[in-house]
Amino acid sequence: MPTVAPLDLEGHCIAAVWLGDIPHFALADGAVHRLDNGHKSADVHDGLLCAAPALDGRTLLTGGEDGRACAVAAHGAVTELAAIGRKWVTAIAAGPRDAVAFASGRTAYVLLPGGEVKEIVHPRSVEGLAFAPKGMRLAVARYNGATLHFPAAAGKPAELEWAGAHTAVTFSPDGNFLVTAMQENALHGWKLADGKHMRMAGYPAKVKSLSWSAKGRWLASSGAPAAIVWPFQTKDGPIGKAPAELGTRGDSMVTCVAFHPAEEILAIGYADGMVLAARVADAKEVLLRRPVKGAVTAMDWDGEGRRIAFGTESGDCGVIDVAG
Repeated sequence: MPTVAPLDLEGHCIAAVWLGDIPHFALADGAVHRLDNGHKSADVHDGLLCAAPALDGRTLLTGGEDGRACAVAAHGAVTELAAIGRKWVTAIAAGPRDAVAFASGRTAYVLLPGGEVKEIVHPRSVEGLAFAPKGMRLAVARYNGATLHFPAAAGKPAELEWAGAHTAVTFSPDGNFLVTAMQENALHGWKLADGKHMRMAGYPAKVKSLSWSAKGRWLASSGAPAAIVWPFQTKDGPIGKAPAELGTRGDSMVTCVAFHPAEEILAIGYADGMVLAARVADAKEVLLRRPVKGAVTAMDWDGEGRRIAFGTESGDCGVIDVAG
């Protein structure tokens, strides 16, 4: 039976990530907690709004209500990457060669590897950011679609249009597809080679969590009483195909999803705090954490795929040892 090491904190957990073998929990009050030979913490922001691990897994990138973008190292050292005054940093993304993008209002800021800062102003507010898996290409989720920039080069960006508010964005691991979460209860995707649209609708709630399987064959999503898992095995992705449903429950919505780092096994967190693991191949389920108060808002597997760091909207955090 899996075992749970709890860490009871106060407030909404925005991100739970592993930096090396140390689990970190970023809370909305601006503190980043870690379990490193005991419970330790660092005060990083006056109000934290977004967090994402760097690509090398050694630092946690954070943005806050204090107009700062920071990097938190595995043992708690905090480095300020940028400060933009009295503005909220609402999205942050890690790029190749230590590049970092973050957003405030209508502006996307890109810290390039050489230290240069590029400011890219958009007609409407920047809602989500993601770097492509290869090259210095940045996707921006915005009202009525997404914009693709090469921030280190001159030239016009590529515009991908679809009516409605797009609130988050992700590239497929092979870079062939771009998918956004929308303010309405839907995802939307584009096949980048030819601009073909992928409509992924039918959710009863907003999609707030997305996770790609290790080889990019599946995209899992929250927003329903099951994890909705879209197939991306073919050149047209999920066009004309129905998704798989994992971990279906009649009494609680899925609020967070996280794929295993190597296997097609999905950790599924629910609105009542329960966590399940389900295998895509046969939908076999294992209960990892029983229901308790607070929706699961963040999950991350460690590098070996043996432990899951998790956090909830009520501050109940911890580590699940899947092997027990």
